[in-house]
Amino acid sequence: MKVYEGAVLTCNEKDEVVRYLVEDGGKIVFTGDELPEKYAAATKIELGERALIPSFTDSHIHFASYATFLAGLNVADAKSNGEILEMLREFVKKCEDKLVIAFGASPHSVEEKHFVTREQLDEVCPERPLFMVKYDGHTCVINTKLLELVREKAQDLRGFHPESGEMNQEAFFAVSDYVTNSVSIPKLLKNMQNAADHMASRGIGMIHTVSGVGFPLDMDVDMENWFGKGLNNGLQLRVFFQTMDVKKVKRRGLPRIGGCFATALDGCFGSEDAAMLEPYEGTENKGVLYYSDEKVADFCKEANRAGLQIEMHAIGDAAFDQATKALKAALDDFPREDHRHTIIHACLPTEEGIRICEEYKIGLAVQSAFIDWPQEPNDYLERILGSRAKKLNPFRTYADHNIKMSVGSDGPCTDPDPINWLYKACNNGAESLSVREALRMCTANGYWQTFDEKERGTLEVGKFADMVILSANPYETETEKLGTLKVERLFLGGKAYRPLSENPIKQVVRGVFKK
Repeated sequence: MKVYEGAVLTCNEKDEVVRYLVEDGGKIVFTGDELPEKYAAATKIELGERALIPSFTDSHIHFASYATFLAGLNVADAKSNGEILEMLREFVKKCEDKLVIAFGASPHSVEEKHFVTREQLDEVCPERPLFMVKYDGHTCVINTKLLELVREKAQDLRGFHPESGEMNQEAFFAVSDYVTNSVSIPKLLKNMQNAADHMASRGIGMIHTVSGVGFPLDMDVDMENWFGKGLNNGLQLRVFFQTMDVKKVKRRGLPRIGGCFATALDGCFGSEDAAMLEPYEGTENKGVLYYSDEKVADFCKEANRAGLQIEMHAIGDAAFDQATKALKAALDDFPREDHRHTIIHACLPTEEGIRICEEYKIGLAVQSAFIDWPQEPNDYLERILGSRAKKLNPFRTYADHNIKMSVGSDGPCTDPDPINWLYKACNNGAESLSVREALRMCTANGYWQTFDEKERGTLEVGKFADMVILSANPYETETEKLGTLKVERLFLGGKAYRPLSENPIKQVVRGVFKK
């Protein structure tokens, strides 16, 4: 039994702050301002200037991909393509993998203002396949060795550009599928353990992963599900199957469907293929809607009638419009009071779409890390979107319309960093959230999103003691200084987080047999 004394931010419906929290046997047994005598002899942890909050949730991450890229080379901070190529040259010398993976390149944050090319990658790595993924996770550049391996699979798909080596849209998904399949299962599982430990160091106690990237028989979905079930240190993982095949999801007994890839309705701003109602500035290009309105509506109706929770990727306003109308059609067809359907990203909404979200209680899994994103800077967004750039990520508007938001990294697009999410959400100009709203978005709302709110997500009696000690009280920190907060400790089930040190195969086998 332990007593925590200090600023305990419960993040409950009333946003109560109390002086004491008592944990016993992994559960919260008391919160309040006066400590009952029966707890007086318990071990006491003085918080001092620090604060105790619920553990964070990453409500949207491509976990297996993130784990793979975390083990590779991150070039996001490079200031030039020359620097990227030099980083690659040094990495290739040390990397023993048959396929070299790098991530984070942005044509908008390097001095050349263009992506590296296939020929440049060939100079650095001529003998082994090399996969360089753009920061937004929707485009890549590959060298000739990898091009030879994927040509047959990708050459007839939209977005196949063999001259430059750039692959986007469906061609990117095909190449990404090939690369993911090329990583050995034991290595991938070990990478996933390392990624989970890294996320836990940031105070994240629950991970919502979108899975399904082309493994034979969708083994990656099963593997991530078993990986999550096999966790024995309190970390929680919830799997969303990225497919429009409802039968596949039901056969596995999964309650959730959707994400990106097969359930992405459009592209992204970085590749100027996010679907827009009006063309990008100075062009006739309106981006790409991957599916017809009828197909998306039919999918939503089938999944909704099957009792599944639906998530879909929508970045541009045309995609947001399509997503909201399809979910409305599904709920008109088969009303469900507590569906928890969610739109991922929701960067540029429409007024009608916002109204639908409010009326039909559609949630949003947003990315505050996209605000003032160095890899996709404001001047670039203003150049391609004009005045529409000022309408991106309208969190205040969403909150004023009673739309419940959770927040995620979209990793590997951005590194999971809840302190950054909190800072960005509260420093978003006229669309800023209050610190209390933003903290709930980063904690309680994520647990709510996957129906876990009865057991986790707030510091209330009867719930698991999944908690984080922060270096200071965010409610008493100036909003412009929220980014200086530090995660000091993560507790799951009342215990300090234990890194995943066992054989990952053993963990997965345990998950296979766990109900």
